[in-house]
Amino acid sequence: MPTDIFATLTSLPVMIALLVAGGVTLVLFTLTGGSDRPDPLARLKEQRVTGRQERTSLSRAGSTSALARRLERYKAFLEPASQTEMGEGRLHMIQAGYLGRNAVRDYNAAKFIGGLGGLLLGLGWLLLNPPAEDASILATAMPVLAPTLLGYYFPIYWVNKRREERQTQITRGFPDSLDMLLICTEAGQSMDQSIARVARELKAGYPALAEEFETVSHEVKAGKDRLEVLKDMGIRCGNADIKSFVTVLIQSATYGTSVADALRVYAAEMRDKRVMLAEEKANILPTKLTLGTMMFTVPPLLIILIGPSVHGVVTMLATANFSP
Repeated sequence: MPTDIFATLTSLPVMIALLVAGGVTLVLFTLTGGSDRPDPLARLKEQRVTGRQERTSLSRAGSTSALARRLERYKAFLEPASQTEMGEGRLHMIQAGYLGRNAVRDYNAAKFIGGLGGLLLGLGWLLLNPPAEDASILATAMPVLAPTLLGYYFPIYWVNKRREERQTQITRGFPDSLDMLLICTEAGQSMDQSIARVARELKAGYPALAEEFETVSHEVKAGKDRLEVLKDMGIRCGNADIKSFVTVLIQSATYGTSVADALRVYAAEMRDKRVMLAEEKANILPTKLTLGTMMFTVPPLLIILIGPSVHGVVTMLATANFSP
């Protein structure tokens, strides 16, 4: 048995498959995860723009588990050395709902562990089911490449899916939050009190948006400028409507106009926009149904109308005598 395993491992197709799978995993991780260390001068220049990227109020307490301590040893390998790339990666994880301090490191570790686990799984399958001697390199490499790529890309797919769902939830709930802000402001509450109240009311229906408003409320209470905090909220959410809302508040504060009036106008625009989006989807529906109608209605109709005639012609031709 050990001789058979050794012979399988040292065969040319298996060695090529292992090299290809390992090379693909390392190349993918290098391109999407880790990066080379920059020179010290570049790091000093990048440290000048890290103020807005470091959101300590959003960071949660770091885990002290054994896995976290082990990953801390490979921090230089699992986290980008560039502060710009680190900020982009952290923003991507925040938009997906992962607010932890080590979210980027855990994300890269999940990709690497998934790819390596898939590689080992494919290797185990290859050992239990050795390929035939005349098998091609592709047929030998696929049982190793397939689980390797699946294990590597599953964390990417999961994070992107969470990010899209969270942004969709924020987009849907933002018009309702504007109406609540308008009601609270017209009732005599300040903007800070209105934001805190909206955060409490939105938890049941739109927890992601409620979390963002709650973060804004906490940061304002901590002493940060409200407009700056709202700008950061627009960046975190990745929503153009929230950025426009911040612009409206800035203009209202600059020109001294009423915040309630500005909110009333912008809330009406957001309601109209939501109605237009619903009408757009309703107008697209008949076009989408056309394909289903053509596929499931026209063929049976043709069979019913033309089928008897075709059957009669075939029967006539079969019974006809063409001999002279």
